[in-house]
Amino acid sequence: MGLQNAKASSVKRTNIVMLGLDSAGKSTLLYKFRYKDVFLTMPTIGFNVDMIEVGKDFTLTFWDVGGQKKMRELWSNFLEDTDGLLYVVDSSDKRRLEESRREFELILKNDSIKNVPVVVLANKQDLPGALNAEEITRRFKMKKYCSDRNWYVQPCCAITGEGLAEALQRVATFARQYSKSKETFTTLKEL
Repeated sequence: MGLQNAKASSVKRTNIVMLGLDSAGKSTLLYKFRYKDVFLTMPTIGFNVDMIEVGKDFTLTFWDVGGQKKMRELWSNFLEDTDGLLYVVDSSDKRRLEESRREFELILKNDSIKNVPVVVLANKQDLPGALNAEEITRRFKMKKYCSDRNWYVQPCCAITGEGLAEALQRVATFARQYSKSKETFTTLKEL
């Protein structure tokens, strides 16, 4: 079976890891991506997995991993073979912003996700005092930490759905580009 045939028949699947502190809104966002609906979510103990089709030949598999302290120790296990990182920040929770940034920095240091594109969701934009995308970009030192990869900070609100279509589009575009570049690299290695 030639490479052409293999390509035509297969739907491209990519893995997206969703991380962020507990209560940042990861699971709510995932529901909203999927069902355009708001659910009351429980804190995620372990992880949720959901597949979302973007276009007819492209599927994103989201791994939404719990953000409690004890879960964060397991985050690195989810970084293998990922095509994108979706990092969710509660933009209104100034008290935990530094904690969130530290965790973010730790993830990016992990070799498994070298060059993997990053979309930061500045969630809870509907709450008073929420930091805007520029502010999150600055506080999270995006330009410094993500200089080796595609990155984007998307303001959003999981409850109203504002910014979510854009976020999904951005994640899909990045993941598509990244998985293509990975394939090219693998082919070159095999030559």
